[in-house]
Amino acid sequence: MELGIDAQPAPFSFETTRSALIMIDMQRDFLLPGGFGEALGNDVSQLAGCIAPARQLLDWARSVRMSIVHTKEAHAPDLSDCPPAKLQRGAPGKRIGDAGPMGRILIDGETGSDFVPELAPLAGERVLRKPGKGAFYATDLGEWLARRNVDTLIFAGVTTEVCVQTTMREANDRGYNCLLVEEATASYFPHFKQTTLDMVRAQGGIVGWTASLAALTGAGETLLAKGRA
Repeated sequence: MELGIDAQPAPFSFETTRSALIMIDMQRDFLLPGGFGEALGNDVSQLAGCIAPARQLLDWARSVRMSIVHTKEAHAPDLSDCPPAKLQRGAPGKRIGDAGPMGRILIDGETGSDFVPELAPLAGERVLRKPGKGAFYATDLGEWLARRNVDTLIFAGVTTEVCVQTTMREANDRGYNCLLVEEATASYFPHFKQTTLDMVRAQGGIVGWTASLAALTGAGETLLAKGRA
């Protein structure tokens, strides 16, 4: 199914069968009290508003049978994949690997590292554990997408200016067309989100495009309805 949608800085067209939704780090450790986000001194309530739009986007991607990847930033229990500089982030006793209300912070397999229930992956959807901010670093994401002939990536998740933007820039360098869904991403600092949206679509879309959730899902519903007629 080919879709054309209103976007910034210009209309955006893509083929759903050659696209993938990349849902970035919608984990308890970032979105809920007691996790790594709060340990860094952030107000995690700033992220709550993107959960429902992200779920709408996820439901839509499932309805059009798009490939779906859920990334999670999480480390091995022995922290062998965590750079020393990263280990220093957060207050002592609240750093990666330390015990927290949801288990050891940002450790794979702990409750905090898992996804918020609203955005839990379904069977057959890819869960990609990543040790860095970008989803291509030290993972097989590029190979996985290549096997599916994917050339377009639709992005959502947190935080806009860190893991989402980093992955978009990695993808852009690898030749993917990138679209960020505006309501389905968030930052602990709202002005950082806005600045990132502006940066992504500046200079004719130097990193990619941005679009509203309604523009994307509305176009998809129109074509689905035509297919049923």
